[in-house]
Amino acid sequence: MIDAAAQKTGLVINYQRLVDVAVFIFVACGAIAIIEPSPYDFASLVAMPLWFLGGFSINRSFLVFAFLIIAYTMMGFLALIPYWDSADSSLYQYQSAYLVLTGLFYALFMGNETNRRVNLCLNAYIAGALIASIAGILGYSGIPGFGEGVFLHAGRASGTFKDPNVLGSFLVLPIVTLAHRLIVGPTRSVILTGAMLLVVFLGMFLSFSRGSYGATVVAFVLMLASVFVASTDRKMKRRIAMAALGAVAMIGVVIAVVLSVPETREFFSQRTAATQDYDEGSTGRFGNQLRSIPMLLDRFMGFGPLRFRLIFDLEPHNSYVGAFANNGWIGGLLFFLLIGVTAFIGLRLMFTLSPAQRQAQAVVPAAIGLFLQGFQIDVDHWRFVFFMLGAVWGLEAQRQRWIYRGREPLTPPSRPAAPASSR
Repeated sequence: MIDAAAQKTGLVINYQRLVDVAVFIFVACGAIAIIEPSPYDFASLVAMPLWFLGGFSINRSFLVFAFLIIAYTMMGFLALIPYWDSADSSLYQYQSAYLVLTGLFYALFMGNETNRRVNLCLNAYIAGALIASIAGILGYSGIPGFGEGVFLHAGRASGTFKDPNVLGSFLVLPIVTLAHRLIVGPTRSVILTGAMLLVVFLGMFLSFSRGSYGATVVAFVLMLASVFVASTDRKMKRRIAMAALGAVAMIGVVIAVVLSVPETREFFSQRTAATQDYDEGSTGRFGNQLRSIPMLLDRFMGFGPLRFRLIFDLEPHNSYVGAFANNGWIGGLLFFLLIGVTAFIGLRLMFTLSPAQRQAQAVVPAAIGLFLQGFQIDVDHWRFVFFMLGAVWGLEAQRQRWIYRGREPLTPPSRPAAPASSR
């Protein structure tokens, strides 16, 4: 006869596996945004309630994150009051509330059993990134049925996204994560990791997104610096340097091959110019941002959610200007505070010893790259930005628990090791 305790343990294990599968599908579906509502949205209706029923613990650091992001969202609803009858504005703000809910979910989910769950989510994200990248590559290759209007937009790979810029930015995290694993991960998986990195990088490169290029460079350099500083072993430092040079060399070869096609080289030169036609002039992207500032100074509650476009015929293309325009003065300040505090704790996670350091070295640089990209494009409604916010605060919860438990001994970061579980 099976012992009752064993039966209960088996049920718990099976339930956890079910939650893991649901969350894996949920995260992976974040790569599919070519249709609305997205499969991601349907998957959230399964994954989040299923996880919630199993119970969870809340770390005190989560309360800071929750306060900042919820208060910011509430200011958006207050700014919406005069425009409640506007379908676009109302829908935008309800979508904001939904995205905030996913960010809170990710922080709580990855704040428990952190190393295992962060790995689960990153693997799911990479799986989705491979799908999106392959779709983008197929679209750019000109294969009938995959080209313009499907996986290609205005000559740029868009993959499973509507906008090439969003595809490029979505791929920053998997590029940094795979490069991180190539540098400090097990040597037995180098070939597979390197192959995946090349596919994802090619998908990002063919998006011809200037912001994504910049975010990738910033994130890669920041990741490399944190890994090098954290290492205390000369052999490991040499491995880091050699692996980084190898990764850069592989990527360089891919770029050289792609740019050997004259049409691609010319288009690349056009796209990487300092400014585009739509950036310049008083009614261009930057002109609109400058003209909006004195107007916003006279409006404590801003223009209201999604109403910047009604005044300037364009989106703000700047998440920080957009925060003040959509959510008013207090909302804008809260957004700056949320991003600033998240960047601060993220950098601390990367450069100080804790059980969360290794994974933070992959997640945080990509998040900071997108925070900087927010000065150039609207990132505040991108699903994966909330994923990264939640991941950073989930890792911070693990660091806090480690401190309060008396800083239990860790495997030195000078040599690769399997991540320890943290409950």
